[in-house]
Amino acid sequence: MKQARQRFKKGSLREVPRANNKSAWEYRCTNPATGMQDSMYLSTEEFPTRSAALARLDTFVLQLNSGHPLTSLGLKTFGDLLDSFVTSERLLEIKKIRPGQTNMSKEDLSFTTVVSYLSLIKRIRERWGQTTIEQVKPYLVAEWLKTTTGAPKTKGNIKALMHRLFEKAMLWEVIEVGRNPMELVEVKGVTKRAKKAVVLTVEQFYLILDLLPEPYRTMVLVAQCTGLRVEEILALPWENIHFETLSMLVDRAVVHGRVQYVKTEYSEDELPLDPEFATVLLEMKERSKGSELLFTSPVTGRHFHASPAQQDYLRPAGWCLVPCSQCGAAIGMRCTNTKGKTTAVHKERRALAKRSKLDNVGWHTFRHTYRSWLDDAGAPIGVQQKLMRHSDISTTAKYGDALMESKRKHNSVVARRALGNE
Repeated sequence: MKQARQRFKKGSLREVPRANNKSAWEYRCTNPATGMQDSMYLSTEEFPTRSAALARLDTFVLQLNSGHPLTSLGLKTFGDLLDSFVTSERLLEIKKIRPGQTNMSKEDLSFTTVVSYLSLIKRIRERWGQTTIEQVKPYLVAEWLKTTTGAPKTKGNIKALMHRLFEKAMLWEVIEVGRNPMELVEVKGVTKRAKKAVVLTVEQFYLILDLLPEPYRTMVLVAQCTGLRVEEILALPWENIHFETLSMLVDRAVVHGRVQYVKTEYSEDELPLDPEFATVLLEMKERSKGSELLFTSPVTGRHFHASPAQQDYLRPAGWCLVPCSQCGAAIGMRCTNTKGKTTAVHKERRALAKRSKLDNVGWHTFRHTYRSWLDDAGAPIGVQQKLMRHSDISTTAKYGDALMESKRKHNSVVARRALGNE
């Protein structure tokens, strides 16, 4: 029987963008072991012309067609690995998404993750870009992280990204498959909060609510009644509010004006709506004049941005949870000057709020408070996890804190039992 002639595989070569307005050669071919398309990258600095890149690939193409196992080529330094990661994850393309545009591909990284990655990649490249991949040793990385500037969380993010890069290196057969060297690197203080989360009492919540103008007042009300993240609240469309079943679908978020899917599969869920809260939303919808979103910016006609509202309204409202000695403003009232006009919060009042741990009120305050109120209401921890939409119950346990009256009540039960006065 005549044997079919095997087709000579050449693959394809193209120039693709990378970080710092530079480019790289991307070579794509079919892996004979898996039948899947694989990619590898060559630096345009080392191979400035297409002919130079093809010449470098000659040996590899011969191996590919002679039955040799697929071997990676061109990824020598950690900088090469960074370039391949940027291209394969489409970081530069995702970064180009403008406010008002939508990136609803579940395969792509979120816009905020991409921005964070590119910032971390710049720092990693400065130190390790010219180092060969084999020479990036865990001990050296650990010593570098100790001396580099940044909060423990930032250093933890750098370690996590380098861990992912080594995983990619093993997947792309740049290095042998084995234990990831970044597992040996320890970063102290990663799980420790820089500031303790603020948890509001019912009285404090109403004081803040009264200080907020619309639509921020209603945004905060939605946050406290549902426990949603602010990026999920600002992305809520009316079509996801189901009044007939008293439920709401959470499936998208908006960050810096870019709409994307929610963080994880656990974050995408159907949540219950309290009937009284549903009535508030229904009245709000009747006033919305046909808008697709619950909250539409009157300036842009699109989504609100969370940061300006936090800085201009939520933070100052938190400072007003303590009295002001300068102008005599009581708790829950804004500072005024001698003519009775509202002014900026005085420095002494902000300092007192800081000592009282009330200077850090922000959007996530209401998510922490929501979980604390659930706990105070006696909700089982499993129910709390589902309502908070956390993938791990240990994450739920880290949110919020027990309210003082609740702690006092249960502490008294134990103390009276110990004193024999039960």
